[in-house]
Amino acid sequence: MSAVTVSGTTALTTPARRMRALARAELTLLGRTKGTLFAALFVPLVMPFSLHQAADGMDLKGTGLSVGSVVVPSAIGVSVLFAVYTSLTTVFAARREELVLKRLRTGELRDAEILAGAALPSVSIGLTQAVVLAAGCVALLDAGAPSAPHLAVIGVLLGLVMFAALAAVTASLSRSVESAQVLSAPLAFGSMFGSGLFVPFEVMPDKLASVCELLPLSPVITLVRGGWTGNLSGYEALGAVATAVAWTVVSVFAVRRWFRWEPRR
Repeated sequence: MSAVTVSGTTALTTPARRMRALARAELTLLGRTKGTLFAALFVPLVMPFSLHQAADGMDLKGTGLSVGSVVVPSAIGVSVLFAVYTSLTTVFAARREELVLKRLRTGELRDAEILAGAALPSVSIGLTQAVVLAAGCVALLDAGAPSAPHLAVIGVLLGLVMFAALAAVTASLSRSVESAQVLSAPLAFGSMFGSGLFVPFEVMPDKLASVCELLPLSPVITLVRGGWTGNLSGYEALGAVATAVAWTVVSVFAVRRWFRWEPRR
């Protein structure tokens, strides 16, 4: 632990303080990026109403699902994708191209602190949205209270961490901010259509559902939906957690190995 002098007094700097300072600066920059802010805040909040209309037209008989248990996990999944994954992919790529990351590495901040501090605003927005969406769906769309809330909480937290790591991986593969936006699209749209977000696994053909359950967003949707229905067995819950943890571990390894701190020239 080191010491810095501020206004004539000595204050100890800790990783938590350094990350908070970086997160405050990143939040200020995020507020100035209108397009990213719009995608992170507006899109997830209007999706539940569209999803509600789509769920009304589904044949859910015999699936153990209700319209509410379809809408809530899907709305939270959209929030994770847009408020965290696509937003952070752009943030990491932009800060790298602006040489911000390179300059930060010359100071006290460690690599993990730089990435975590930069991710904190988007992750906080995603967490806040998940809470607001869940409460809004219960109050306005008659989704009902969750039967196993601990599963929903685990699913949301795993999703936030996993997609923050995936955003760093995607950004490391890009050559510019524009290419980062393009590279994030396949995973985002693949998750929207294949992770039970628009079409629940319960109404998919069994073989297709088995493959789609391995996508990164799938365990998040499974755990949150299981939290609402209470129909998720212990074995299924452990399988979903294991899938999410596996994706997170692989993503962290990829970031440690291949993340680029300087622009590609």
